[in-house]
Amino acid sequence: MNKWLKTILFLLGSAFLTRLIPFSSWFRTVDTMVHELGHAIVTLLVSGRVMRIELNADHSGVTYSLLSTGWSSILVSLAGYTLAALFALLLFLGYQRRRQAAGLIGLMGIALLMMVFFVHRGFGVWWLGLFLLISGIIYFLGPAVRNFYYLLLAFLCLEESVMGPLTLVLAAIRSPGEAGDAANLARMTPLPAVLWAILFLIFSLWCASMSLRLFWSRRPAQHGTDSSTAYERA
Repeated sequence: MNKWLKTILFLLGSAFLTRLIPFSSWFRTVDTMVHELGHAIVTLLVSGRVMRIELNADHSGVTYSLLSTGWSSILVSLAGYTLAALFALLLFLGYQRRRQAAGLIGLMGIALLMMVFFVHRGFGVWWLGLFLLISGIIYFLGPAVRNFYYLLLAFLCLEESVMGPLTLVLAAIRSPGEAGDAANLARMTPLPAVLWAILFLIFSLWCASMSLRLFWSRRPAQHGTDSSTAYERA
C-alpha cells in the first residue's frame, strides 16, 4: 500500500478511536499549546516581544507579538503549524526510544513555561494548571498508566497537527482573509493563503508519515527503560 495512503488511513482510524476515549477532546489543546509556543519562541529568536498568549476552549489560540521587520513576521507565521508537526514527530521519537517518562516531563515543562511567561488569563490558565496536575499524578502512577497517557497525547498531537492545516486549507478556500497564519503569510508574500495552507498540510503529512514509521519500528524493551503495551491557530 502507498505510504501516504497508509498514513492517511491510519490517521483517520486513530482519530475515530481516540474520540471514543472520555475527555480526549480536552487534551487536544496540547497541540494548540505547542503551536502557540512555536510562535512565541521564534518571536523571541528574531528579537521580538511576546505580549501574551491565549488558549481557547475550542482548541484555537492566539499569540500577540511585537515585531520590527517584515521578514521576521514571515518566520513567526511559519512557526506555529511547522513546529507543532515537528513536536508530534519528536513525541513519537521518544516513544520509539522508550523515553516516555522524559517526554512527559518535557510536556509538563512546556505547560509550566507557558503559564509563567505567556498565558495569564482566561481558559488557558486553568487548562494549563489542570493539565499539570493530571500529568503529574499520572507520572507517579507507574509505567503502564504513564505510557498509555503519553501515547494518547502523542496521537492527539499527531492528529491535530494534520487536522489543523487541513482546516486551514478549507478556511483559505472559503475566506482567504480569515485563514489565520496562511492569511498573514499571504499579506506578506506573493503566494495566496490557500497555497500556504496546502504547504503546511503537506509538511504535516510528511511528519505524520515519519512519526508512524517510528511507531511501527519501536525498539525492543531494555532493562531500566519505560515499557508499555496577532498569530492564530484557527
